Amino acid sequence: MSRIGKQPVTLPAGVTATLGKDNVLTVKGPKGELKQAIDRDITVEVKDGEVNFARPTDQIRHRAMHGLYRALVANLVKGVTEGFTKKLELVGVGYKASNQGNLLDLSLGYSHNIIFEIPSELKVATQQEKGQNPIITIEGIDKQLLGQVAAKLRSLRKPEPYKGKGVKYVGEVIRRKAGKAAGK
Repeated sequence: MSRIGKQPVTLPAGVTATLGKDNVLTVKGPKGELKQAIDRDITVEVKDGEVNFARPTDQIRHRAMHGLYRALVANLVKGVTEGFTKKLELVGVGYKASNQGNLLDLSLGYSHNIIFEIPSELKVATQQEKGQNPIITIEGIDKQLLGQVAAKLRSLRKPEPYKGKGVKYVGEVIRRKAGKAAGK
């Protein structure tokens, strides 16, 4: 039995989960509503403030789906109660970030600024203090969308291993390389 799949997802106070047609689970909470389509082979049962998952056989595919959908639903529940946050740091001379609503204006050392539109489901904030690297904070209830947008922002200028310049997650450790040795 899957160690993750067999654990029930407990629904905190104020959160409701309903299983609709076509095996779509809808989770509503104080921060919003999220939906997740669940594979037809996995059976979902919502009762007594818990969501339980069961699989029909021990096939590799069924075992994989069992733990996957339990983890996805747990992320939905956490999203509608607490929400998720990602912070990105811009490391480099002259790197800047500013936002107007959900439009993010990035200056990343290219010949032009990059205008990046953040989806309306997410909130973005930028802060820039003197002597500190600019920080972009993205918040939202959908963990998948949040991670995808953060990864897209990071891909605009990935951190390089020699000086560590680029867009990185706050707390991310960049493996550094030694530069070329000085010649005679």
